[in-house]
Amino acid sequence: MRRRSAAPAAGSRTRATRDQLNWLNEAGLRIGTTLDLKTTAQEFADFAVPRLADGAAVDLLESVIQGEEGLRPSGRGRPVRRAMAVAAIDRVADLEPDAVGELSTSSPDRDSRFTRALADGRPLLISSFGPDDYEELAPTPSAAAKLRQAGVHTYMMVPLIARGVLLGSADFIRAGGRPGFSEADLALALQLASKAAVDVDNARLYSREREHVARLQRNLLPRVTPRTPGLAATSRYIPTADPLGVGGDWYDVAPLPGGRTALVVGDVMSHGLSAAATTGVLRAVARTLMALDLTPERMLARLDLAARDLEDDQVATCLCAVYDPAESTYTLVSAGHPPPLLVAPDGKASFVDVPIGAPIGSGVIPYDPLRLTVPPGSRLVLYTDGLVKSRTEDIDVQLARLRTRAASMSPTELDSGALGDLVTGGGARFDEAVVLVAATQPPLLGTDLYTWDLPGNGSAAGVARKLVRERLAAWQLEDLSDVTELVVSELVGNALRYGIAPGQLRLLRHDRLVVEVSDTGPDLPQIQHSSLSDEGGRGLQLINMLCRGWGSCRTPEGKIVWAEQDIP
Repeated sequence: MRRRSAAPAAGSRTRATRDQLNWLNEAGLRIGTTLDLKTTAQEFADFAVPRLADGAAVDLLESVIQGEEGLRPSGRGRPVRRAMAVAAIDRVADLEPDAVGELSTSSPDRDSRFTRALADGRPLLISSFGPDDYEELAPTPSAAAKLRQAGVHTYMMVPLIARGVLLGSADFIRAGGRPGFSEADLALALQLASKAAVDVDNARLYSREREHVARLQRNLLPRVTPRTPGLAATSRYIPTADPLGVGGDWYDVAPLPGGRTALVVGDVMSHGLSAAATTGVLRAVARTLMALDLTPERMLARLDLAARDLEDDQVATCLCAVYDPAESTYTLVSAGHPPPLLVAPDGKASFVDVPIGAPIGSGVIPYDPLRLTVPPGSRLVLYTDGLVKSRTEDIDVQLARLRTRAASMSPTELDSGALGDLVTGGGARFDEAVVLVAATQPPLLGTDLYTWDLPGNGSAAGVARKLVRERLAAWQLEDLSDVTELVVSELVGNALRYGIAPGQLRLLRHDRLVVEVSDTGPDLPQIQHSSLSDEGGRGLQLINMLCRGWGSCRTPEGKIVWAEQDIP
């Protein structure tokens, strides 16, 4: 008789064990489906209810949420916790646990069985509540009263420990007619918690790495936008809601000689730490090339050569625009980048049809420039594809939405970067984006910028000195007259000797005083080492000594040589 009755009991225990193993295996599929801390904690709580408990709450240490390490269970200190997830059946849905997202309201200095067990990294089991257990475990007296009213009679807490580090805790309760928690229930909860703790730790490590990449990405972008003549540029970087979309977008604004301004927006075609590192390299190379005052098409060609030398074989799109306030023109070049958007002073928005070249790093050059004249008050919007990218809609639909949104905005809204709030039709943005808005100011020509055509004979130097002297007197900058006349004489003399004839003289007053002379010669000037017996070759040496800086750049017609001085 005893042998016959023992067999069904053994079979029942076997089925129960098999059910528990299947349940734990299912936990591996339903917990940790994302690398987000809050989602992982909520999946853990939802999975435990109602199979294991009537109510469950998951708390994580504040240090873990901030991306730092957890604590080594030592029995010392009282860990600061933050509520991350709550799940409950209807009967106990009106309890008052700590609100999700808030710090635990129970004092960390209060000495209780819970705080001692958590600090030690031990589980806590209360199979049946005594009269004082409600006040000891509940965060507030009101919460203790709610526990009594709901008929909660049993409790257990298990620590979340992964790789020897305490990450948080999980609390479980039962109410009504369900039996109290047993040692077997505690063992099952510990197994479930060990699985969930690994998922929580993975989410913590990934969140920390993502934050490092995002911080690196932000640090690689310009801290401030420089003030340039005739152009007011504003920028905005919009991070992605998708952890996988960080790294790769960049922009830059650089003042060029003669009052010109270079605007550059780029997007590395990958994400993560390697993309952020490539972003830093490309921006540094681009800024160096802009400092050489290369034309936009030559700059992108050189940038392509530099990208091909990178070890990671990264490819990037890029758009470069150079604004000349003397002529109110942009020179634009695109390397596979989305088209810029031009918003006219009357609010009409249209895309600029820039010839599209191959992406940077692909090795397919040259690039074709587009020259665009714009009226004062217009705004050129440069952006990366994260602003218009969607998983559900065609790119043309997104571009049309961008154009319509820009046309409906006021100039103040455009300048504030409000276009960055544009959400694609697919919902939350899954790729980061950059928005750079350049607004043209009232014309500088005739106020702070003057240009003159010089004669092509020997009288050019005298004419140039007279023009400069009169203009500096009108600006009340007579103290700079002697040096500026010497500089312009040397520049015009070099143009006559090596550049066939001088073309145009330009004088700009901004943060500095800039003078430049153009000619049709192909050779760029260089400082010569002159011996004591040489009669010439010292002009550029004098300019180098007297001026803050000088340089030259090629143009389609020849070249420009410039020099700048600080204004007292």
